Amino acid sequence: MYKKFEMELAGRTLCVDVDRVAKQANGAVLMHYGDTTVLSTATASEKPREGIDFFPLSVEYNERLYAVGKVPGGFNKREGKASENAVLTCRVIDRPMRPLFPKDYRNDVTLENLVLSVEQDCSPELTAMLGSAIAASISDIPFDGPISTTQVGLVNGEFAFNPTAAEKEASDLTLTVASTRDKVIMIEAGANEVPEDKMIEAIFAAHQLNQKVIAFIDTIVAECGKEKHSYESCAVPAEVFEAIQAIVPPSEMEEAVFTDEKQTREENIREITRRLEEAFAEDEEKLAVLGEAVYQYQKKTVRKMILKDHKRPDGRAIDEIRPLAAEIDLIPRVHGSAMFTRGQTQICTITTLAPLAEAQRLDGLDESETSKRYMHHYNFPSYSVGETRPSRGPGRREIGHGALAEKALIPVLPDEATFPYAIRTVSETFESNGSTSQASICASSMSLMAAGVPIRSAVAGISAGLVTGETDEDYLVLTDIQGLEDFFGDMDFKVAGTHKGITAIQMDIKIHGLTRPIIEEAIAATKKARTYILDEIMNPAIDQPRPEVGPYAPKIIQMQIDPQKIGDVVGQRGKTINAIIEQTGVKIDITDDGSVSICGTDADSMAEARRLIAVIVTDFEAGQVLEGKVISIKEFGAFIEFAPGKEGMVHISKISKTRINTVEEVLTLGEEVKVVCLGKDKMGRMSFSIKDVVE
Repeated sequence: MYKKFEMELAGRTLCVDVDRVAKQANGAVLMHYGDTTVLSTATASEKPREGIDFFPLSVEYNERLYAVGKVPGGFNKREGKASENAVLTCRVIDRPMRPLFPKDYRNDVTLENLVLSVEQDCSPELTAMLGSAIAASISDIPFDGPISTTQVGLVNGEFAFNPTAAEKEASDLTLTVASTRDKVIMIEAGANEVPEDKMIEAIFAAHQLNQKVIAFIDTIVAECGKEKHSYESCAVPAEVFEAIQAIVPPSEMEEAVFTDEKQTREENIREITRRLEEAFAEDEEKLAVLGEAVYQYQKKTVRKMILKDHKRPDGRAIDEIRPLAAEIDLIPRVHGSAMFTRGQTQICTITTLAPLAEAQRLDGLDESETSKRYMHHYNFPSYSVGETRPSRGPGRREIGHGALAEKALIPVLPDEATFPYAIRTVSETFESNGSTSQASICASSMSLMAAGVPIRSAVAGISAGLVTGETDEDYLVLTDIQGLEDFFGDMDFKVAGTHKGITAIQMDIKIHGLTRPIIEEAIAATKKARTYILDEIMNPAIDQPRPEVGPYAPKIIQMQIDPQKIGDVVGQRGKTINAIIEQTGVKIDITDDGSVSICGTDADSMAEARRLIAVIVTDFEAGQVLEGKVISIKEFGAFIEFAPGKEGMVHISKISKTRINTVEEVLTLGEEVKVVCLGKDKMGRMSFSIKDVVE
């Protein structure tokens, strides 16, 4: 007999079934939110994985198209690799969960979520987030939970919690907040330039709702929770640190890490490590943990320097940004390019424009979104950090960074009616030393403007860091963290936006949550830095979008036709439209409402395509003059084609002002002629005259 727990959450019923399915997992729950159903499990290996110095957590979010009554498209009728949405959901689950497992835990842990059914008004992603937290909390795996997650929308100035599909469509905010009992542990947001104070209000409104869910989870754990199992700690013994400090005193370690050159610092640490390896050559136990010990020694040194001495490794002030540079038109012949440099972080973004038919088609669980017009892709090659490894395509980090930049820029893009293009930006990481995702937002904003995309406002991004002490009041927020401060610090708080407000947030932390004062200070610090970057660095490079797209970009003209005439333009099996494309060399897109986009690089060819379409959809009246080509000659007259698939007849009596015996006396096949419309003949065909054309 299984146990069932229920609560009302944002106007819908959240139901949790325990001990109903998957009983061999360490923890498993069958989650129901409305009709959305997700199986969430938490499983751990019996023994720690050997030879690693990190906690091996894997998070999976498995979408099954049967959940929305679909069969996968394409030749392979089985779900393939994870969709971008699934990858991003895994990352959102991972970020608040990971800090709550013991740092010295080395057993493999997998949090798996299987989406079984989807009701569009009840988010399967949110259901999986809650399911993972509950499964880990009731399991015997060491986990300092529970946590809860809430999604927030902003509709007509009012917050909507766990919004429905209709509310999401109308919302100016897509915010996800995860909380522990006391603090906020994860923030992910996309917003239409929402002011900072409104964003803070939304975050803590979600935090308040999370407390009700945590209380609900507590009742489940009290009744169904297993005793947490003991584990073999992999922490570095205190005597190893003492032995290391006897050889490398703290002052020497400070000197080694106190430099603004990443390569110099890494070489200093390599030299220290070599000395320690020689000193411990006969001591296998110390050698086994030496790498982790040196890492921890660096971490303690950097944190002490920042928190107690207010010194940063590169010598900057706490709120100082690294040297910045911006330029555009770096790459010839592409549609738009820009490079943004912040210290040793350097991103080049290239913009490509294409017809709307090139928009990305989506085949997923969200039935409201079937295509994506703006695509941002982010690449992080090994050379950007001075390493070598084979390229295996984008990983979860690259997909996540691309999605964050995409989210930050979507609010300022023009609509399709204003700018009928599909848009792709690709951010290439040339060099990396912290916060490349935010540099890619700056570079992408400039690249879009350089390409002639009429964005409403420039967007800049910056990251704030954090070092905490023993109490909640003992902390220091850092502006523009570099790689070392990210590795050894407690937070990477990324905020992107315009002068008007925030367009995206992503918060990663390594501690058990943030207090409201820390979040408010971080948002204020990023606002100040973002304003400086926009005004002093990006605007001098390009302060507004170019008035038109570049010479190598496709040009698009639009026209509107009667939807009833779409079939005439397309023709049987596409014969007519393909003939226009072949004749003019343009691309043509037609939507169901009769919107026609003509895309090409030659203005004359585009104008000809537009003329031909206009001719096809026009119901000609007597007296109208047009040009056509003789395509057929009969004894009784000639047929004139004035657009692909559109033709009419000139009777032999209407060809010449003088009497002729045969059509061939005056006309030849392929000849271009002017005709005047006489209306329709008895057979319903268009009838024309050549002799009655008034020059």
